[in-house]
Amino acid sequence: MAINLEIDENLIQEALELGGDRTKRAVVEEALREYVQRRKQLKIIELFGTIEYDDDYDYKQQRQRG
Repeated sequence: MAINLEIDENLIQEALELGGDRTKRAVVEEALREYVQRRKQLKIIELFGTIEYDDDYDYKQQRQRG
């Protein structure tokens, strides 16, 4: 899918140098991958503290062979 975007040339150049990518397309795709990964991480972090645990659960009991 072709998309035309006007992106700050200095920002693209800096990203090219930092990331070692050869093309602007590679820089944009890598940035999008990192963006998506970060957003997924944030959703996972939001779950912390929302799961209730049974205080009486003994995980060691599950390890014993009967």
